[in-house]
Amino acid sequence: MSILKHPIFYISILVASALYIANRFEVPLPNWMYFYINDFLCMPIVLSTSLATLRIIKKTETLYVPVTVVLALTLYFSLYFEWLMPQINTRYTSDLIDVGLYFLGAILFFKFQKQLF
Repeated sequence: MSILKHPIFYISILVASALYIANRFEVPLPNWMYFYINDFLCMPIVLSTSLATLRIIKKTETLYVPVTVVLALTLYFSLYFEWLMPQINTRYTSDLIDVGLYFLGAILFFKFQKQLF
């Protein structure tokens, strides 16, 4: 599967994982790294993984995620993590910058999915 072997996908997973682990071990890093990088990487990782899964199920490498699906899934993540979860759990906070970063990551994924994968 070309998506799951692509260096950009690996780097995104590595950066997101490293930030998560650093946060768990309270490694001192600038707040913007903890607050925003994973939000930017979220949609490209989710959409790439979803696309790879669909390609495996459908047994085709020519399948791509349409813009409507990209926008709908990004809207879902934005509403879920930035509106619903802050009302349910104090661990989550609502931040419009996060919503912008979700959409920016999704737009970049959509723009480059055919070139990269």
